[in-house]
Amino acid sequence: MSARPVLGVIACNRTVGVEPAQAVMERYIRSAMVHADVAALIIPSLPDLMSAAEVAPRLDGILLTGTPSNVAPQRYGEEAGDGPFDLGRDEIALGMVDRMIDAGRPVFGICRGFQEINVAMGGTLRRDTSASDELIRHHAPDGASFAAMFDHLHPVHLIEGGVLAGAFGKSDLTVNSVHYQGIGRLAEGLTIEAKAPDGLVEAYSARPNGAPVVAVQWHPEWDADRNDDSAAFFRLLGRAMRGNV
Repeated sequence: MSARPVLGVIACNRTVGVEPAQAVMERYIRSAMVHADVAALIIPSLPDLMSAAEVAPRLDGILLTGTPSNVAPQRYGEEAGDGPFDLGRDEIALGMVDRMIDAGRPVFGICRGFQEINVAMGGTLRRDTSASDELIRHHAPDGASFAAMFDHLHPVHLIEGGVLAGAFGKSDLTVNSVHYQGIGRLAEGLTIEAKAPDGLVEAYSARPNGAPVVAVQWHPEWDADRNDDSAAFFRLLGRAMRGNV
């Protein structure tokens, strides 16, 4: 049997008990391994001990996951911003985007990963997606349970002829919405794949240097075993890692 492609999955700097840990929620890894049919390795966010340049050549693709931390505003030319932040993840994740694109290999993102790719490619973020009068609420109210956060839903419209419209075979989805930040200025070279009813960009794609880049603001990993639209995102990742996208 031929070896499966190897997906790198970014880790976060977290604290478990009293100790620092490199952590990624299993739902991201399991969804990718099952529905993309890939092997996976966790990428530590320890820029003092390794560089993206050392890791990228050993991977067939990367997945930048969601997480509670926000991209540091200094990364996109601003100063003020609400944490928590994970500066180590910023350094490794943004570097991995650059290095994987240089290598022409797939770069997929979910939630924070969606925001990281935009920042790595020169875009900016806005930090008011749960409190702006001009936007629908993109996060459940404060105090909602963990499960209720992922039950906070809204529709998105997929752009006709786009990568995701083709992958999902439809023009509209209902997605979960668990983010306080979103796209401010979309990076040059990224093509909008989906929008929320308020016009906020919810997905994009690109192919810089031949590298398939696809990212979504919502969380397909949350229900990939029960929701075929969510599973379709990971099947697209599997095809991209096999050179079929």
